[in-house]
Order: sequence, then C-alpha cells, then structure tokens
Amino acid sequence: MTDKVREATGFQEQAGYDESIDLRTDFVMVYGLNDTTAERIGRWREAGYRVHLMTGISWGTYQDYLDGRWDGAGHWDDAQTTADGKPILHGESTDIPYMVPTFGFTEYLVQKLRPIIELGVEGIHLEEPEFWARAGYSESFKREWQAFFKEPWQPPHSTPEAHFRSGQLKQHLLSRSLDRVTSVLRDEALGQGREVHFYVPTHSLLNYTQWQIISPESRLRTLPSIDGAIAQVWTGTSRTPNVYDGKVAERTFETAYLEYGIAQDLTRGTDRRMWFLHDPIEDHPDRTWEDYLANYRRTLVASLLHPGVSRYEVAPWPHRIFNRPYLREGSTERELIPPDTATSYLIAMNSLRDLDQPDVRWAHEGPRVGIALSDTAMFQRWSPGGGEGGHYDGLQDALALEGRKQLHFSDFYGLALPPLYEGQRVAPVQLENVIDTPDALDDVDVLVLSYEFQKPLAPSIHYALAGWVNRGGSLLYVGNGADPYHEIRSWWTGRYDTCADHLAEALGADSTRDDVQPVGRGRVRFLAARPADFTEKPAELVAALRELAEAGGHTWQPTNWLAVQRGPYLIGAVLHGTHLVEGTYLDLLDPRLGVVHRRELGSGDLTWLRDLSYDDATLLASAGRIVNWHQDSASITYTCEAPRGITVTTALRLPTAPTTVTVDSHYDPETHLLHLTHPSSPTGTPVTITL
Repeated sequence: MTDKVREATGFQEQAGYDESIDLRTDFVMVYGLNDTTAERIGRWREAGYRVHLMTGISWGTYQDYLDGRWDGAGHWDDAQTTADGKPILHGESTDIPYMVPTFGFTEYLVQKLRPIIELGVEGIHLEEPEFWARAGYSESFKREWQAFFKEPWQPPHSTPEAHFRSGQLKQHLLSRSLDRVTSVLRDEALGQGREVHFYVPTHSLLNYTQWQIISPESRLRTLPSIDGAIAQVWTGTSRTPNVYDGKVAERTFETAYLEYGIAQDLTRGTDRRMWFLHDPIEDHPDRTWEDYLANYRRTLVASLLHPGVSRYEVAPWPHRIFNRPYLREGSTERELIPPDTATSYLIAMNSLRDLDQPDVRWAHEGPRVGIALSDTAMFQRWSPGGGEGGHYDGLQDALALEGRKQLHFSDFYGLALPPLYEGQRVAPVQLENVIDTPDALDDVDVLVLSYEFQKPLAPSIHYALAGWVNRGGSLLYVGNGADPYHEIRSWWTGRYDTCADHLAEALGADSTRDDVQPVGRGRVRFLAARPADFTEKPAELVAALRELAEAGGHTWQPTNWLAVQRGPYLIGAVLHGTHLVEGTYLDLLDPRLGVVHRRELGSGDLTWLRDLSYDDATLLASAGRIVNWHQDSASITYTCEAPRGITVTTALRLPTAPTTVTVDSHYDPETHLLHLTHPSSPTGTPVTITL
C-alpha cells in the first residue's frame, strides 16, 4: 500500500512483458537498445509501471559501432585489450568487448540513447562503467594516454607507477564518458519539456577492487547530471572467497555486509537516490535452488542491516528466476522454481517496500568502526610484471581456481573482518569523501587506515583527517611501508618516504611510536604491520582497536549477534556460536509466514522477523502487492497482485475470527492471525473478509 512515486522497489528485465515475471514493483528497468525497446517500454507501462531504460555504458550489443556500420569506420581499436593483443569480451560472448570510452564511442552512445527520451521514460540507467585492470594496450588507450599525461604510453605491466597511472586514466575516461552522455541528454530532455533522471548501477568499490576492475566510484558523487546509483551487490560478488583466521572460504554474508556498507557512500549525505540490488539467482547457472536461496538470504539480510537505505532493486532478470530450470540438491535433473521458494522470494520483495522506518535500534551500541577504502585501491590490484594473473568475474568456481591468492584482497579483509567478527558495527568509508563532505566521518568512532594497498590522491585528505581526530576521533594507521607503490610519482614523493609520513605531520604525531598518542580531543596510533597479516592472526588488530575505542570513552563488548530493529522489523545474523531469539514474531523468511516465539539460531543463521508486539497493524506481510485496501467495522476488502504461477500467502491480524473469507484461510485465536492463501494474478485477486 505504498506510493509508486518513491520508487521503493524495481527490477530490470530484457524480456518482453509476461505475467509470470510481473513482480508488481513500483518501476521496471527495460533493458537494452534494439528494435523492440519501444514496444517493451509501452507494454510494461500498460501494466501499470513507472518505466526506466537500462543499458551498458562499457559493453553491449554495439556491433554497428565496432564493424563500421555506424559511421563507415571500424572501431575494434576501441575494445579493451590485454598485453597479448586480445580484446576482453563480456561473459561468454565472442563479439561483445568491453569498450575504451573514447570520444567517438561516447558520441555513439549519445546518439543511440537520444530517441529514448521521446519514449517518456522516467529514468535512464547506464550500468557497469568498467575498465579491466589487465587492459590498457589498445591503440585508442595509447592515444588517450598521450593526451592525458603529455608523455608516451607506458605498458601498464612495466612498473607499479605505470600500472597506477593506467588506473587513473581508466577512471578519468569512464567518468568523462558518463558526464558527457548524461549532461547532453539531460539538456536535450529539458529542451523538450521532459525531466529524465540518470542513474549508474555499479558494483561496490570493494568488489571492483577485489575483481581487479576500475570504475568511477567516488567520482559519481561529483558528476552533476547523475541522480543516484544502484549498488550491484549479489551472491556472485559476495561469495568471492577471502581469508580469516587462516581459513580461505566463501563468506557471502560478511562480504555483502561490507559491500553494501561502502556502496552507501556513493550517495550518503546527498539528495541522490540509492537502491540496493538483490539477486535471487546469480550469473552462475549451475548451482542449485538451495544454494541460490541460502545465498540470496545472506545478501538480503546483509543489506537490511544498513538502515540508511530503504530502496531496492528486488531482482535482475526475473525471467531467469521464474522461467528457467536449475538443479536441486542431490539431483542431476533441472527443474523450475520450487513453489515454496517462489513464495518466499515474493514475500521478501513485497516486504521491502515497508523498510523506510524512522525508528532504528541497534542490538549492540558499541563503537562504530570505519575501514578507509580509496578509489586508488583499484589502481593497485594487478601485480605488474606478473602477466594477466588470471581472470575472475563470478562465473568460475573461485575456490577451485589455482594461484588466486591475490583475489582474496587480504589487505582489506585483514582490517575489516576482525572487528566484524567481534560483532562491532563495521562500515567501509570512501576515503575521498572526507575532502568535500564535512560529515563524512560523523558516524565513525574509530577509523582504520592503511596505505599498503591504496594511496591518498591529495594532501587535503590528511588535513581533513587531522581535523576529525582533533575533534575527538580515533585513528588507527596500519602499515610497514613495504608497498612498492609508495615510490610512484605523486605529491608526497621526493619529500616524504611514504604518504603516511605526511599523515603523521598533519596530525602532529610521531609515526615511529607504537602507542596511543593524543591529538587534540582525539587520538592516533601507528601500527607497523602488513594489513594482510591479520587475516591469519587477528588478535593484535582487535586489541589495538579496542584500546583506541576505550580511550575514546566507548565500551568494546564482543558479541556474536549483529542485529538491528527497523520499526517492527528485527533483522539479525549470528556470526559464530548461537543466539536465542524470544518474543512474538512473524517469520518473513518462511513461505508460510509462521509465528516464532523462541528460536535458537546457530552459527551463520540469519533472521528477518516482524515483531508482533511493536504495533497493532492489521496487514502484516504478503507475497503479493496489496492495493485498494479498505477496512471498516464490518469488513476488509483489498486486491492482491502477484506474478502468475505463485501461491500467495498473506498474514493479517484480527481480534476475532472472521465470519467469511473469499479465499482459503486459517485463523489462529491464540495469535489472532489470519493466514490466507490463493493462486496469484498480476491483474489482482479480489479478497473480501467479513468481520
């Protein structure tokens, strides 16, 4: 029963309208530019949706540009290319390369998108601006290098400096292209009396760094025609293995929690929109329904533990969720989505519209720990001189890959996972934001910073950090100066051995001391260690963080229960050990919407519950969208919309048993809950309840 104008939930789809994929969200992103785009937009609009358009900014079906049909000249030299001269292709395609965003390709995109404005879409999404770290060898990139740096191109693999500068140029080219496309099209739309919003669906900075991809990331905050972003976090990104306590494993929940955390900084403190993406499947086609559901719930709950965001892309490609067969555990036969799984997905998707809750209460009010992450981490992730070093994009079995130690990104996870497993509220922080966003660190009590896998692009970062510490912040710097990228040409080289020395100068502290040093009303400690070492032995880092937190007046209380209450919704995860939940709750992860009074959760278990003692609401949850609600002393009437082929479960609270119900129902006098079930219909199932 929410207004669609807020666009709280949406999905992307390249297929034409079909009742089986009509999720009844607020908006739909019609995907792709081809001869059917206009017809698809019109049909989804007829179904009652606000309609957006989505297309790739770095890859897509742009063969007419590549082969010369567009302007009479071939442009395969604009394909991102590796050192052996091969183009980098998207997924398993043979003719869809990732593109170098040259002026020519950018103008091509402007012209391709221009007709979309006349179709009256509410928004245009330019997804995944991506430039692979192992690229940088095409002729077009060499020309861009010459123009940008005013010196001859250097092979990115030749030195750390060449690789770092290659990353800087890649980010510049992507940002330039986005700025040009959105600015030109916005101006033309306004000239036609239309208002079109532009958004960028993008992986998190954490994932792009881990997968060795360069993207604009923090630059998106400053591009004037960008209205927001979608944080593309899902099983495929978050199950990428990492190391903790010496063990390599998939940690989908923990990684997703950190990914969603850093993604917020793309729009935090601005009036721009942020949607969190969930994917009930993932790009890998050979996993089981059980695997998809379990990992979906891990990313779902991880996202809900960030109450600063309450808009969601509930699914990419619903056609592959509801109309494509996958394996079941213990079977070699593929089958379509199990009925309970479909109902469970729809309960979650419809409940997400109610997450804009002003009342937020954390189960554990310990210190808020920020882990600084800079765009420059993307520029350091490929080992120069090491060849391509493999390739990972979520479609492979990462745990089976050989020689993928670098994929673990242990320098970051060595800093982030130890306090997270202590149950603290950990959030990565976009380092660049401290320059021009005065409140960037207002939600941080202890900040962890290292320059062993990233660098500060400007000395003003250190002056901003010094101001925050002087006002009462606690800073832990971790690093031993061993990173070869300390020696690249930049603002600190020639005067300081490492950029950490300038940080110490700005703070008025001694970087050679190994104790807590007071700085104004705050404090700093320099810990001479490799961040990656704490993935093997986390205790020293935890002790240093605890010391700083307690020096700042905070109580460091280890816990295994990471949980938040958002209005009536309790969201929680057990990091290790067990935790007991007691009360009266409706289980939103149960396709039957069962009642929970007492539940012992084990290690890795997750929960999303509606607290029935929080308020006296009548409508509690449903696998369908409830519209046309009317309630008086004699009856309740409403219409329930859901994609065809789903068994809809709805839970209402009534003080006494109803006299009649027009669909199958069961009333429990003890809990006062009425459960209703019926087949779904996107045009709506009318329900009447006589009281």
